[in-house]
Parts: sequence; structure tokens; C-alpha cells
Amino acid sequence: MDFSANLGMLWANLPLPDAIRRAKAAGFAAVECHWPYPEDAGAVRDALMETGLPMLGINTRKGDAGEFGLCAVPGRESGARASIDEALGYAAQIGAQAVHVMAGKAQGAAAREVFLGNLRYGLHAARELGITLLIEPLNVYDAPGYFLRSTDQAARIIEEVGDAHLRLMFDCYHVQITEGDVSRRLTRLLPHIGHVQIAAVPDRGAPDHGELDYAHVLRHLAGLGWTRPVGAEYRPEGATEESLGWMDKLKAS
Repeated sequence: MDFSANLGMLWANLPLPDAIRRAKAAGFAAVECHWPYPEDAGAVRDALMETGLPMLGINTRKGDAGEFGLCAVPGRESGARASIDEALGYAAQIGAQAVHVMAGKAQGAAAREVFLGNLRYGLHAARELGITLLIEPLNVYDAPGYFLRSTDQAARIIEEVGDAHLRLMFDCYHVQITEGDVSRRLTRLLPHIGHVQIAAVPDRGAPDHGELDYAHVLRHLAGLGWTRPVGAEYRPEGATEESLGWMDKLKAS
């Protein structure tokens, strides 16, 4: 199993091009990040080309302070669509494979319709660019009030939209906290999944302790035919390089 470094948490104190180079030196097969927009896209693209690492994905902006995206928030359609356009444009410049469309804090039927409309809007351009849109349920402790709260809810939206460029971001950390039964959910939802992420539960540390046995989870995932890098989206204690002992163990499991 290969791994992708989530640079929003690993080497987050470094400029993105330098973080990409650190990820390469540490043995990661890919990178991903949250909000790269302050960084010059050309410099990021150059670092990716230099290292040969693919950029698996970036996020749409969170919005104002305390927000977790805009794309399911009634009345914020203009800002939501601008954030999708911005993310797709930046992703195209650096060769990123996916954009995580952040839904935001909203509930109810109106929010669902707004989210569907904004996803369909984004998919027109995403198809042309060959970019996948990802949606991700977040747990109620880290993101109270977030629109997407379960994998089943996300799967129903993906099925209703019915576009191969819309996929599920399956973050094992969030899924375990909110729903559990990670292995069976991976099996059932595999046709919808576009990316998988890992971190320890419940502290979001390195994936070598806590409630989930990732050696088992990743063997199961590989047995399902998954071949893409799995995203390491965790908060290291101390220097990131000192937290990477898990990687060789899980590669060998």
C-alpha cells in the first residue's frame, strides 16, 4: 500500500513546494493539501514535477471564520460557485486530480437542494478538465453542524447526481467516530469511493494506535482491489519525520 502526505497537517509550517519535497524524501508516493491558494501555482507545479509526486486533491475554501465551506449553505450560492471555480482553476494549473467540495454548516431540504445544484454546476467544468469532485462526511465533534454527516447520506447524493466525476472521500477517522463498521462500509461503498484517508481515532494522531487497526483495514482495502495511495491526514506529535514509523509497518502489513 502506498501513502499520500496530507500537507495541510504534515509539514504544514513549510511553504507548499518545500513540503512537497519533504514528502518525497520521506517516502510518500503522492501528496494532497487543503487550501493552497496563497502559494504560487507555478512554484507548486514545479515542485510536483521535480519530485514526480501527483497532487491527489485540494479543497474549496472554507469561507469566513467558523465556516466549513459554502456549497450547501442557502443564500451563499454565488460565493460557493466562485470557490468551486477557483479550486478547479488552481487544480488544473498544478495537475491536481480532485477537488473536495466543502459543504458547510447547514441542514434540511433547502440545504440539500443547494448542495446538489452547486455540485452539478461544478461538474460541468470538472468533466472538461478531467478532475473528480469529492464530498466528505465530517464528524459532529470536529465540525458541529456540518451538512454531510454520514457515508450513507453522501452515497445517496452521489447516486442522485449520477456522474462518474463525483465521488466519496472516505476518511476512516471521521467514519469511525460517527458510524463505525469501517471494513463493511468500505466494502459496500467501494463503487462510490474516490479517496481514502487515515488517522488514529480518537486523537487524530499517527495511524499506529487507537481504536482502528489500520493493518487490518488496509489489508481489507487492498483485498477489495484498491491500488491508489491512501491519504495520511493526521496531526503529528513533534517533528513529522519522527512520526513516520507507522509507514513502513503498514506498507509491510
